[in-house]
Amino acid sequence: MKMKTLVSAIALTGATLIALPSLAADTIKVGVLHSLSGTMAISESTLKDTVLMLIKEQNAKGGLLGKKLVPVVVDPASNWPLFAEKARELISKDHVSVIFGCWTSVSRKSVLPVLEELNGLMFYPVQFEGEESSKNIFYTGAAPNQQAIPAVNYLINDLGVKRFVLAGTDYVYPRTTNKILEAYLKSKGIPAKDIMVNYTPFGQSDWQSIVSQIKQFGSQGVKTAVISTINGDANVPFYKELANQGISSEDIPVVAFSVGEQELSGIDTKPLVGHLAAWNYFESVDTPENEKFIKEWKAYKHDPNAVTNDPMEATYIGFNMWVDAVKKAGTTNVDAVEKAMIGQKFPNLTGGMAVMGKNHYLSKPVLIGEIQDDGQFETVWQTDKTVPGDAWSNYLPSSKNIIADWTSPINCGHYNTVTKQCSGGN
Repeated sequence: MKMKTLVSAIALTGATLIALPSLAADTIKVGVLHSLSGTMAISESTLKDTVLMLIKEQNAKGGLLGKKLVPVVVDPASNWPLFAEKARELISKDHVSVIFGCWTSVSRKSVLPVLEELNGLMFYPVQFEGEESSKNIFYTGAAPNQQAIPAVNYLINDLGVKRFVLAGTDYVYPRTTNKILEAYLKSKGIPAKDIMVNYTPFGQSDWQSIVSQIKQFGSQGVKTAVISTINGDANVPFYKELANQGISSEDIPVVAFSVGEQELSGIDTKPLVGHLAAWNYFESVDTPENEKFIKEWKAYKHDPNAVTNDPMEATYIGFNMWVDAVKKAGTTNVDAVEKAMIGQKFPNLTGGMAVMGKNHYLSKPVLIGEIQDDGQFETVWQTDKTVPGDAWSNYLPSSKNIIADWTSPINCGHYNTVTKQCSGGN
C-alpha cells in the first residue's frame, strides 16, 4: 500500500509539472510599469488601469494568438532607479512579452539600457523631449514638433505673445524641451532677455515666490505667456497659486504640456478658465470612436465621473498596434514584432489615422485647448492633418543632421545624414 501510494504521488507530481508549462504556454504576459505611489501616481495610476481595461477587452475577443493575456503589474513608486529594477524583473523573472510603462523621461532613461540589454519591448505613452530612438521602445506620446513647437507658434501667431516663461520640473524632459524651445524662440526673433527659465523639484509645493517672479516678469507691458513642463502633483499648488495671485489667462496665459483632464479633476478649475494645454487628444473631442472609448472607460471604472486623457489615448493606440503587430508576426518574439510594428496604422480617437514611423514615433494630430470650468478642454486650434514625430530636433546643432530609421539598410536610431555613420541607438 505504501509503494502504491508513493507511485500515485509521483504520478500526480509529474502531472502537475506537465500542467504548469502547459498553462504558461497558453498565456501571454503583459508587463505594466507605472507608478502607483509617490509624486507621479496622480498621473500614472490611470495608465495602469487603462492597460488592464484593454487586456480585459482583448481577452473578451478571444485573447491573442489563441492565448489569454495576463497582466503583471508592478509599482516602481516614482523611484527612477526602481523602474530599471522592476523592468529587469518583468523581463527576466516574469518573462513578459511586452511592457507598457513609464511617464517621466528620467524613468524611461532608467529602463532603456535594461530593455536593450535583455532585448525587451516597451511602449512609452507620454509626451517627451525626443532626442532618442531605441529599437526596443515605441514612442506613442508627442515629440516636441507635435506639441511644444506648435504651442509656441500658436502663442506667437494667435495671441501675440513676445515674452516667455519656461517653467518646468527639474529633470531631462523639461530641460531638453526648453533647450529646444529656447533655440526655436531665438530663431523666431525672441531675444534672450525675453525668455525666463525656471526649474523646480518633483513635488514642489511652495509656489508663492516663483509665481510672484512670473507675475513681475509679465508686468513689463509686453504680452507674456508661461510654457509649463511641470509634472505630477506639483501642478495642483502651482495652479492654485496662480489663482491666489490673481493671474488670469488674459493677463499671462499658461500653456501646459503635462496637465490633462486627470490632473484637473483634483482642483477647482473655475479660476483657471482660459489657460491652455497642448495635447494630441482631448476628452471633449466629438467622434464616434472617442464616445465609445469614454463609455467603456466609465463602465470599467464604475464611475460616471471618470475622465480620459491624452496618455490614455496613446496607450490605447500603442496597445492595439502591438496586438495587430503580434498577429502579423504570428509570434510575440520581440525582433519579429518590432519589424511588424513599423507601418502599423490605427485610428486616432480624435479622427484620422495614427501611423508608426520608421523611427518608432507615431504620426499624431496636434490640438490646443482652453480649460473650461468643468475641468474639460475646448479645442481652440488644431492641425489639418497628422504630424509625423521627429526623433531628433532640427533646432539643436547637435542633432539637426541626425535621423532614426529602423529599417534596412540604415537600421539605426542615431544616423548622421552628412557622415553617413551610425553611432548607435541613442
